[in-house]
Amino acid sequence: MDGRENGNTSHPLLRGGKRQGSYSHGFSSSQIQSMAAICEALAPPLLWNTISKAKEENPILSHPPFPDEVAEFLVKRCLSKGVFLASLLLRMLSFRLGTLLLCGYSCFDWRWPFILKFSDISLEKREKILYKWSRYRGLVPLRLLFMILKIFCFFTLFSKADENSGNSSWEAIQYHVDTREKKLGKERPLQKGVIETMYEEDSTLVQSLTQKGLEVTEDTEHNVYKIKCDVIVVGSGCGGGVAAAVLASSGQKVVVLEKGNYFVPEDYSSLEGPSLSELYEAGGILSTNDGKNLIFAGSTVGGGSAVNWSACIKTPDSVLREWSVDHKIPLYASPDYQFAMDAVCKRIGVTDKCTEESFQNQVLRKGCENLGLKVETVSRNSSENHYCGSCCYGCRTGEKKGTDSTWLVDAVNCGAVILTGCKAERLILENEKNGRMRKKCLGVIATPLSKTVTKKLQIEARVTVSACGALLTPPLLISSGLGNPNIGRNLHLHPVQMLWGYFPERISNFRGKMYEGGIITSIHKVVSEDSNVRAIVETPALGPASFSALVPWVSGLDMKERMSKYARTAILFTLVRDQGSGVVKGEGKITYRLSKTDKENIQAGMRQALRILVASGAVEVGTFRNDGQRIKCKGIKEKELEEFLDTVTAVGGPGSSGEHWTIYSSAHQMGTCRMGATEEEGAVNENGESWEAKGLFVCDASLLPTAIGINPMITIEATAYCISKRIVESLKRGKIVEDN
Repeated sequence: MDGRENGNTSHPLLRGGKRQGSYSHGFSSSQIQSMAAICEALAPPLLWNTISKAKEENPILSHPPFPDEVAEFLVKRCLSKGVFLASLLLRMLSFRLGTLLLCGYSCFDWRWPFILKFSDISLEKREKILYKWSRYRGLVPLRLLFMILKIFCFFTLFSKADENSGNSSWEAIQYHVDTREKKLGKERPLQKGVIETMYEEDSTLVQSLTQKGLEVTEDTEHNVYKIKCDVIVVGSGCGGGVAAAVLASSGQKVVVLEKGNYFVPEDYSSLEGPSLSELYEAGGILSTNDGKNLIFAGSTVGGGSAVNWSACIKTPDSVLREWSVDHKIPLYASPDYQFAMDAVCKRIGVTDKCTEESFQNQVLRKGCENLGLKVETVSRNSSENHYCGSCCYGCRTGEKKGTDSTWLVDAVNCGAVILTGCKAERLILENEKNGRMRKKCLGVIATPLSKTVTKKLQIEARVTVSACGALLTPPLLISSGLGNPNIGRNLHLHPVQMLWGYFPERISNFRGKMYEGGIITSIHKVVSEDSNVRAIVETPALGPASFSALVPWVSGLDMKERMSKYARTAILFTLVRDQGSGVVKGEGKITYRLSKTDKENIQAGMRQALRILVASGAVEVGTFRNDGQRIKCKGIKEKELEEFLDTVTAVGGPGSSGEHWTIYSSAHQMGTCRMGATEEEGAVNENGESWEAKGLFVCDASLLPTAIGINPMITIEATAYCISKRIVESLKRGKIVEDN
């Protein structure tokens, strides 16, 4: 039933291969011609052929089908206003007058017709035009067009994989896909409880649900299947997985809704493109409305826990004091919460031991030691021998203990049912009969994403738990008619800026490559004079496509050289506990602003990370600023380094008015349905229950009162554990909605 074929154990959805069928991007041939001319200028073929031995295989980006592939990817993943902007400007560039307006005198020619359209301009001039666009202060749309096409062009180039899971560009940059032996099991861990709607149809779905012990009736008038259970949990990540386990183990019949699909270790291909597309929200290309922040959020069974970087850090005491005292939430000062953190760590197998650190973590640790800075070990929910740099594409060895291999297994063993490929559309709410303003929640209306299931699902339950994450819980609640002003607000992103250092193998003792080994095993905290943590410095996972999308472009030659150094480029990132916040207005509609303090703290973290890279022996270091900011390190004196660091600042995004800009990243989203002592202060109470709807609980990162400042998995799971225990107690006392 998992759709795999003999001879290839990777799941079909996670494999490479040539595209089947026609393109549906909707761009005209003239727009594609303009797209091709831009792609060629971004990566001139003569330059790029020189970095690969297999020249005859190296793609020429202006030749079909590459421009169509970029257009298809752009239309599928870019924000709608970005697609509109790209379509409009590509259309203008297909005409001489439009090119004159967008490119100025660069399109003039001595020969008739004297003004050239963009695709007829020489390659050298097109490169210069793109560079000018990237730094344009007067016309932001051109800078945005440059950013969009640069990201989608290079991401497409380096994420493509053929039928043999290969890409001719990878050898040139010394990148090799993880091919370590996978964990093979006789039965998938959730098999007895999972129903994968992608393999179901109307005639089989009812049978599958009934076999799992659910009461199902068909409502032909409303074209729905009505399903009865005790608890419905929407989402299967750190919050939803824990909630499902705790509630199912108390004897409740639990149904878990997950819009993503279910994969096990033997399914994972470790291919960046297909894995991001299938395992992440918006295929790993989700951004805030202004394009300034690139957001990574899991979208599969296990949610973020299936693709995160394994870091397990307990909630800092200072944060617990703030939440319990300033935000008046006693839970975080209670023994119950401390017990929950211990229980969570035990269940997911947290260890602080690490047999061998990765290349990037070696760099971080050595640099800190050389500077006399404190560097701490980060615990992980995997074995001490876990040397895996591709866990962000699903852990192929099965050693990482996400909810898909721990809490959800516990839930299924207690009779829970997991519906995959099924999206919650809205909550079922009705007014209470006693005339109060408060509503009660009776369940969820959901839509199977399979084309072969034509009916919606009306899942009726005594308790509804929304655990869709901080980006999707608010849209679900808002679209259902809830109006608490805290819903969707107070979004915190733990904004990240990345720094890089180059360590050639011939002169460096650090073992490995950027994409190998445990992702996070070390952490340095940047502290102020009064010992407050301003930022943390850790190491990321960046495949070649993601790296190429983020790395600055100043010319085709410079980009080629940067990519050729990819394997031995160490990336450190600085993350801050943001005081600024944003708003989630709907699915994919995200706004966010840094505060002045956030920018100052990011700047401090960036400068410290660069010092660490220099101290560890990098021959060159730099930022991801659009102008390619960097400095050679050989023989550098402290004064020269500090003068360079004085120029390193937290600049704005591509839509800002400054000449310099960058893209920020986020892998942690929280706070959009925060707990509060009153309904004026939060969207839910200390028990996670909605102020507006009885029987509706939130159990994910959106609950958290503020940003945490560290990797949040343990905090989310411990909070979910406590809330779930309280729901169980309330059910026992009969305080929650009885039979609906």
